[in-house]
Order: sequence, then structure tokens, then C-alpha cells
Amino acid sequence: MKNLSVVSEFILLGIPHTEGLETVLLVLFLSFYIFTLMGNLLILLAIVSSTRLHKPMYFFLGKLSIFDIFFPSVSSPKMLCYLSGNSRAISYAGCASQLFFYHFLGCTECFLYTVMAYDRFVAICHPLRYIIIMSHRACVILAMRTSFFGCIQATFLTTLTFQLPYCGPNEVDYYFCDIPVMLKLACADTSAPEMVGFISVGLMPLSCFLLILTSYSRIIFSILQIHSAKGRRHAFSTCSAHFTAILLFYMPVVLIYLRPTPSPWLDATVQILNNLVTPMLNPLIYSLRNKEVKSSLRRVLHQLGFLPEQL
Repeated sequence: MKNLSVVSEFILLGIPHTEGLETVLLVLFLSFYIFTLMGNLLILLAIVSSTRLHKPMYFFLGKLSIFDIFFPSVSSPKMLCYLSGNSRAISYAGCASQLFFYHFLGCTECFLYTVMAYDRFVAICHPLRYIIIMSHRACVILAMRTSFFGCIQATFLTTLTFQLPYCGPNEVDYYFCDIPVMLKLACADTSAPEMVGFISVGLMPLSCFLLILTSYSRIIFSILQIHSAKGRRHAFSTCSAHFTAILLFYMPVVLIYLRPTPSPWLDATVQILNNLVTPMLNPLIYSLRNKEVKSSLRRVLHQLGFLPEQL
């Protein structure tokens, strides 16, 4: 990607309309970030250490936990750095890297949620063929493809944004480098990139969401055919956590990228929900109603010395 710009660095202005609240935001976001890292790391340790969780559903959950560790790490360290009084400057390459990895991890999670919905569809609608369809080889291929297509999407969006010349103002009115705020600084007509970016960012999650809805409509129909009340409750409990996580992931995407009139303060608030709060809540969502995960978490916490032996 050839750099046609004369701007060598950008200045991150931070979250709009929060002047004077740096200390409060530092403590709040640092707490969110620490809990996000700890929660997802515990889920990952529980899955790796328990042979009972070596199943396709938990294989994908483990990958989601890995991405939920890295996703907030794209923007949070720099944000915490300048909230503590350090420089707000970020290099041109650093800004491009932020945008690439943010969309690479975000797009991969989007594809991953779709694969997880397909996994639940096969488990509930075709239980006798589940082991054959969701074999270890199939799971690895699906996991690799989510990252591959996420990388393609992120490369396209990053190239679309940074092939434009940046030769004038370098103050980014946001807390990290993202497509809408970067296009405002370009020294060229951005109407075509804005339209292409809008279609690309909108079409991919919309397609995934429609596939997820298709899977869950079939799942709900199959669950309603189960005669046992206990069986229905078990099936709903295994799917409700995943569907809750999907809603928490997709609602911010729609609010940020698919609204015709952006609002910087609202976008920043929703983006923080997407970057920090959702990855922090995912371990709770997936563990509260899952006895196998809770049991494995207790074992991990006991081994780490955080729980007494009787638990």
C-alpha cells in the first residue's frame, strides 16, 4: 500500500465531550480492560484444562475468548496511555494498524458467531450426525476460514481508507483510528470510499446475521418439537447464551456504521460498549447457565488458589 500522505502522525483527541474526566475514565476503562482479560483468560484455561469441554461448541468458544482478549487490546492500551497524561500522538503506520486489526478481529468474530450458530443448528436439528458433520477437521477448517475472510475484509477496508492522501489536519476526533473519522481528514473526495465502505461494512454483518437468524429459526422450530420439558429447557439454555452474545455484538455495529447521520459522542459510547463491555460480559454470559463451564471454572479457580477446596 503506497503512502501518498504528508501527514506522518495523527493526534487522538479522545472521547468527545469528556474534557476533565480523564482520571475517572482511566479508572473505569482500566477496570473494564482488566476484567475482560481475566474473564476470557479463565474461560480459555477452563476449556483447555477440561477434557469434558473438548467439544466443537467449546472449541469455538475458546477461539472467541482469544479474540475477546485481543479485540479490546487494539484500542484500549493507547487510550489508557493518553488518559494517564501521556502523548496522544499515533504514527501513520500505527493508525493504519489500529484500523486493520480492529476490523480483522471484529469481522472474524462476526464470522465466528455465524459458525457457532451453525454448530448449535447441527447439534439440535441433526444430533445423530453431529459428530460426523462437526468433526475436529471440520472445526479447524471453519475456524481458519473465519480468520481468513476476516483478514480479507480488514485488508480491503484498510486499503480503501489509507489509499487516500492525508495532507492537512491530523487531529482525529475520536479515541482510536476508525473509518468514519479518518475519511473526514482525507484531502480528497471521499464520497466513493464512504459509499463502498458503507456497503462493505453493512453487507458483511447483515449477511452473517441473516444466516444466524436462519439457523435459530430452525433451532426454535426443532426445540418446539421436543416432547420433554426438560429437553426443551436444556436446548434453550445452550442456545440462549449464544443468542444474547450475538445481540450484544451486532447492536453496536448497526448503531455505529449503518446510521445515516453519525453522532461522535453516541458513536464513542456505543463503540466502548462494543470494545470493552461486550468482551467483558461474554465470559459471564457463557458460564452462568452452563454447568460444564461453571464446573471447569471452579476447578481452575481452585487450582489457582482463589476458591477453597470444598468448592
